[in-house]
Amino acid sequence: MKKEPILKVENLELSFSQYTRGLKKRELTVITNLDLEVNEGEILAVVGSSGSGKSLLAHAVMGILPYNARTKGRIQYQGRELSQTDKERLRGDEIVLIPQSVNYLDPLLKVGQQIAISLKNETKEQQEEIIDHILGRYGLDPSVKNYYPFQLSGGMARKVLLATALTSSAKVIIADEPTPGLDEASLQEVLKDFREIADSGKAILMITHDIHAALEIADKIAIFYAGATLELANKRDFARGGEELRHPYTKALCRALPGESFEAIGGTQPLPSELPEGCLFSDRCPVCTEECRRARPQYRSIRGGKVRCIHAA
Repeated sequence: MKKEPILKVENLELSFSQYTRGLKKRELTVITNLDLEVNEGEILAVVGSSGSGKSLLAHAVMGILPYNARTKGRIQYQGRELSQTDKERLRGDEIVLIPQSVNYLDPLLKVGQQIAISLKNETKEQQEEIIDHILGRYGLDPSVKNYYPFQLSGGMARKVLLATALTSSAKVIIADEPTPGLDEASLQEVLKDFREIADSGKAILMITHDIHAALEIADKIAIFYAGATLELANKRDFARGGEELRHPYTKALCRALPGESFEAIGGTQPLPSELPEGCLFSDRCPVCTEECRRARPQYRSIRGGKVRCIHAA
């Protein structure tokens, strides 16, 4: 019997209420069809260009969207659909976010105090030992625990955010662009920590532009484009030039990587206000047909993965 994913998102749609000229209200849909699932002991990497909906997904799961946001679809944790009250109860304890912006650090608390929030079940002595250890792992002197955020460089602040989340006992860690600003040694240490945490039975949702980092540690890769999940692929599908991949966009991403043909594709991702009626990738797709332009394709299972393309086989 297949075990239920610890975190599952089904057909998520997200829109924002806006007022245009003349105080006319409109709904701008920025996410149309996001689907993913993360299992215990697994790292799922979410890859996509800016504007594809990656960070908004994280904020929707955590329940920290702005007041003018409207969502449809289902977000489930351990088989139960989450309400806003559930999200507020779970976040910080069972589901934690490593945010993209270092401005999430509390400017009024020292670094050590912020990391210690995740160690509330430990004694003071144990907290000090753990904090010193994890700061050292990321190349930071123990004295950094006495710094305030304004005293940190961008790279140091990024490491502190990572330390704050990785010392928690949460069952799901959502890491939103966790690697920018890290030196190579710290990057490898973070990726190693992610893998060890997942192998201990926790689930990690890693949102990133860095497909190389994703392929280094992830079990599965979800490809986002213009507010939709186009493909859920296994890591091994990217081998041999991506011949096992299912969607034309994912195949194009693979070909564009250094070490492959380094081949770019024409066109750009459509803006939320200019989405086509049919397949979101239709204007750039080499196999697009008239059927692709008429309706959005369904998200379906093929060859051990999932894809949103009528031509995938």
